[in-house]
Amino acid sequence: MAKTQRDELVFVPLGGVGEIGMNMGAYGFGPERSRKWIVVDCGVSFGGPDLPGIELIMANPEFLEERADDVLALILTHSHEDHYGAVLDLWPGFEKPVYATPFTAAMLAAKRAGDGIVENVDITIMRPGKPFTVGPFTIEAINVAHSIPESNALLISTPVGRALHTGDWKLDPTPVGNAPTDVARLQAIGQDRTTPLALICDSTNAMKDGESPSEAEVAATLAALIAEAPHRVAVTTFASNVGRVISIVRAAHKAGRQVVMSGRSLHRITGIARELGMLEGLPPLLDQDAYKSVPRDKCVLICTGSQGEARAAIARIARGEHPVIDLTAGDRMIFSSWAIPGNEREVIDIQNLLIDKGIEIITQKDGLVHVTGHPRRDELRKLYEWTKPDVLIPVHGEAMHLDAHAKLGREAGIANVCETRNGDLVRLFPEPMVHQAEVRTGELYLDGLVLCTPEESGVKGRRRLSFGGHIVVSLCVNGSGHVVSGPDLVIEGLPETEDESLTDLVEDTIAGVLKSVPAKRRSDTEVLNSALFKGIRNEVNAYWGRKPNVSVFVHRV
Repeated sequence: MAKTQRDELVFVPLGGVGEIGMNMGAYGFGPERSRKWIVVDCGVSFGGPDLPGIELIMANPEFLEERADDVLALILTHSHEDHYGAVLDLWPGFEKPVYATPFTAAMLAAKRAGDGIVENVDITIMRPGKPFTVGPFTIEAINVAHSIPESNALLISTPVGRALHTGDWKLDPTPVGNAPTDVARLQAIGQDRTTPLALICDSTNAMKDGESPSEAEVAATLAALIAEAPHRVAVTTFASNVGRVISIVRAAHKAGRQVVMSGRSLHRITGIARELGMLEGLPPLLDQDAYKSVPRDKCVLICTGSQGEARAAIARIARGEHPVIDLTAGDRMIFSSWAIPGNEREVIDIQNLLIDKGIEIITQKDGLVHVTGHPRRDELRKLYEWTKPDVLIPVHGEAMHLDAHAKLGREAGIANVCETRNGDLVRLFPEPMVHQAEVRTGELYLDGLVLCTPEESGVKGRRRLSFGGHIVVSLCVNGSGHVVSGPDLVIEGLPETEDESLTDLVEDTIAGVLKSVPAKRRSDTEVLNSALFKGIRNEVNAYWGRKPNVSVFVHRV
């Protein structure tokens, strides 16, 4: 008699566990061979200098594609790029609904329109405190404080157990532009002991003691800095931080100043916020065309480019290339943000350019002009106390963050702390267990307009070209081994000095190889190709100290 398979609730991280960004997780319910799945978040990370030409990186959804008939829906916790940025690239092929709050839905629509994306997704609006059913799952969005409006934790309930997926959150009793974390609901979840609870929780700040400062504290700092400034004040921040924009506008209004905005993403996001009623009671925000008509001591500029993006407003202003806006000596520039790891150099370069212009720079080092949107250790302890989880799964972090979070959970007495990485399959209930590397995971690159695997992307070749340059040689030989055309030579990315020409060196090397190979052997294109390739690489390496990339084309006519 066949063994009856039992229902299980499982969690599979496909991205964001062992790294910052690219968040994507799947929850499965049912017997092992016939589970139904929901997906939480579908985000991106950004390509750096080690990935030339790659703009975005996202989790490979191959695991879900193999089970597409059993994938029921995608639920988005909020609309930061690392949680929703891959939706329009990955999800249309599934043709399954996407659940999102009104702000996140509007952000997706604006992204689609702004990027000219043809594919669309079916959006179903969800609201905190109003559970909905997807197959065997009952899902409830719970409001949490974060650095973008309408951020949510998700309570995912099944007959065998519940999972509280926190998304990005913090305990901020005085947020700006958003409701505080719903502590009462979190406490009620902990008081309900009818089914066990797993906590799948943000680890970003698990290494930091204390509690994260409130957004209201930043608002007070910005208000003082704006009020006391003798001339213009410019502020750059994350465009998605609507609460921060509200704080700046309120501070400007109190100081008798007008606010000018520069940057497409700022206009797009504040437009959405205004349509949804989040900016009610605030004075109008002026477009950059009004900048020169506002007196110098009555102006507050909000601009994009907090991460050093080369084409964003503050970078163009710093280089003196902005068509409308300039800052002059004595103006004040506030970086109300932090540099995402990997962007530090670009941000510092912009700050240096501004300092050279005599502009006063204010950053986190000078005062509380920015706060994190993630919980520190005391906030994590409070969440444990309120929710009383039976299982803890640290997510959203690199190895050091996950390890610190796991240790904190054990210190707090949580019975089952499961340390996982992308590709693990975690049985949450019944009997928690981690099956390591159970699922094949990976990355997809957005390379221009092409979505491809790392192997398909050609990045390895670009790295090689960037290090060694490229020499291309083309010539034609006849049946007797005589050169009848060429050699033609192209050299890209190699040094040329006044003392010695690399072009002359390569041409001399080609001539020497042709002379050294007997005529009869020169008619063998493979022999001649190999001899030229080796000769050029060796001679250039001896001169330059590096082996160039060499392509030789020998044609027989």
